[in-house]
Amino acid sequence: MRATGVIRRIDELGRIVIPKEIRKNLRIGNGVSLEIFVTNDEIVLKKHSPLKNQIDISQSIADILYSSLNHSIIITDLSTIIAVSGPLKKDYINKDISADIEESIKRREKILENYQKDLKIIEGKIETCSYAISTIVSNSDAVGTIIVFDELEKINDIDYKIINIVSNFIGKYLED
Repeated sequence: MRATGVIRRIDELGRIVIPKEIRKNLRIGNGVSLEIFVTNDEIVLKKHSPLKNQIDISQSIADILYSSLNHSIIITDLSTIIAVSGPLKKDYINKDISADIEESIKRREKILENYQKDLKIIEGKIETCSYAISTIVSNSDAVGTIIVFDELEKINDIDYKIINIVSNFIGKYLED
């Protein structure tokens, strides 16, 4: 763990403010859930991601979608790419998602771009491709997204419907 040099007091209701700089650096926005861990005499806060606990299942789903659709597949939680299937796996796995994808999740978007268009999945890398995006919603909260994209072939309506069905399935699977 690294020290920040920031010291905060707990108020009468037991609250503590996480400094804006830290929230910005760790991409902790309003409404983000944090897990609280206690180890010896330390309290540790960690961004909560129901999908992070399902990496094996997410990777299996990505692999099945890739083998069926023959387009690259990415599954994310709110901040990180957790599963990738296709030729660009090494470029994307475990990378932080772009602000564009983060905004798409917040807006709970379902997008189909049939024609080649720029898509920024991670910061600093733009894919010119046809793509579809479907936000995963569980317990009324957006928890991630499925992205299907292809640099050469067109993503069609059937591909789009399939990833929407799968994102709905994952959302239901994650519900309590």
